[in-house]
Formats: sequence, C-alpha cells, structure tokens
Amino acid sequence: MADSRCSCGQGSLTSGSRETVCISTMRVLDSCRDRDCFEDSRVYLTPFGQEIIDRTATVRTVDAKIVATSISVDEVPFNCGFYQITARFYIRLKFEACMAPARPQEFCGLAILEKNVVLYGGEGSVHIFRSDAGSGFCSTPVCADGCNSLPTAVIETVDPIVLSTRIAADCGACGNSFGCGCGNDACGRAFNCACGCGCEGSTLPLEVTGLFPEGFSDGGANRLQVCIGMFSVIRLERPAQYLVSASEYSVPDKECSPATNEEDPCGLFRAMAFPVNEFYPPSLKEGQGKGGCCR
Repeated sequence: MADSRCSCGQGSLTSGSRETVCISTMRVLDSCRDRDCFEDSRVYLTPFGQEIIDRTATVRTVDAKIVATSISVDEVPFNCGFYQITARFYIRLKFEACMAPARPQEFCGLAILEKNVVLYGGEGSVHIFRSDAGSGFCSTPVCADGCNSLPTAVIETVDPIVLSTRIAADCGACGNSFGCGCGNDACGRAFNCACGCGCEGSTLPLEVTGLFPEGFSDGGANRLQVCIGMFSVIRLERPAQYLVSASEYSVPDKECSPATNEEDPCGLFRAMAFPVNEFYPPSLKEGQGKGGCCR
C-alpha cells in the first residue's frame, strides 16, 4: 500500500479541489505575557522642556507612545535551549505644564524602559540564508557578517499607560548619560538604568533622534519622573515546515461597488447602518471583558 504521507519538496497529493501542501512558517516554541510597572522612570527632556519644569510645579502627561524598540537574544549559560530576551522600549511622552493661570504649555520627553525574560527557544545548529530582490551574481553575500542559529524573539505590546507624573529635585547624578551610574543618586534615591554607563544620545535609534532634533538637556534644577504600566506578550520562534490541507482559490462572486456616489451622496449615507453600539454605553461587566472603555 502506498504511503499517504507527503514530505516537503516531494510534491503534493491532489484530490479534486483539495490538496496537501507544504508550507514554511514560524513555530512558537515558548511564550509569556507580562504586566510591568516601571516606577520613577526618568524622562529625558529637550532644553525647552527642562526650562519648563524648572519654572513650574504642575505637570501632567497627555500622551505616551512607543516609537522604537531594540531586542536582543542571548543564550543562557549552562541551560541548553534557554535564551534571555532583553527588550528596550523608547517611549515618547507628551506633557502639559501650567506656567500661569490659563496658560498651559506642551512639551515632549523621552523615557527608556528595559525588561528581561528567559524563554525556551530550542536548539539549532543550522545556518539560514535567504535570497532577496537584490540577490544576484555580483550582489553582496547574504549574511556576510556571520550567521547564527538563535531563535527569533517577537514582542507584542500596546501603548503604555502613564500612572503618575511628578517633578523631583535633580541632584546631578546622571546628567545626560541615559542611565549612567546605576544605583542611587546623590539624594539617596534608587533610579532605573536604561543603557548603562557611556550611553550617549548618539547611540539612540534614528527613529528616536529624528523626533528630538534639538537634542537633550544636560539637566537642571528639577527632573521629571513617571510611573509607567505596560502589557506585553513575548515569544520565541523558529522556522518550521508543515503539511496542511489546502483548497483551491476561488474568484469571489461579490462585485466591487464605488466608495462614493457623487450624484446622490445622501443616498449613500442613508444606506449606511446606524451605529447603535456607539450610542449604547457598555455595562461594567461588558467593559471588563473588553479591557475597559479604551479603544
């Protein structure tokens, strides 16, 4: 009796409109979810922002977005198959300060957060090379800087939540070193390190420096600190091949309709469904199930 199994690269078994095909995808080997709270994270300010917090005592955060992320994967010594994932998040924060009655002033700053997790990523000794559109006889060799068999780390997160914002006296421990001098500052307070000693503004990603062309202040009388909450899902993946059952692609029966109707715009509007859910506030139970009222 013939073997009904099919291996990748040996063709496929076709039966009518269905067939068994081989696909190459990423297999998730390990994953985790986390709820992090970064307390008293220092905000690096532009000279304009530093001047504002030196002259005001009232400030609040109005927006926070992750603008860049750097991820590194390193083997854990004496633990085969396990890897340490180090993720650094660069967060652009927008603040509003009260300079005088009825005179709010907006300014921006940068917070750098770092987290470490250990996950199982399996063992692999193969080197993976992929061609691209620029590959050819005289093209640059693929992976010329040395390939490795590390798994791929994937991090999913939403924009962070700023839980508190406060102005504190700056005792001159860090200056503009982005975390240099890890430990306690001159006031005896512990602070977070983001880059380690010697990390200057020039080492920031281009996506970050482009948002702050004026650079960062060397410090002043005050410093700005925030408490940030963040939800994340982290996983380790490796390439894998699988046999799946597939169906032939069929042309859809539905015809495309124009997006606008210049002759009768009101008729198009009347054909739209009424947004009932927008006028019906969810109950507390429904809101908890969907992660609150934020969308």
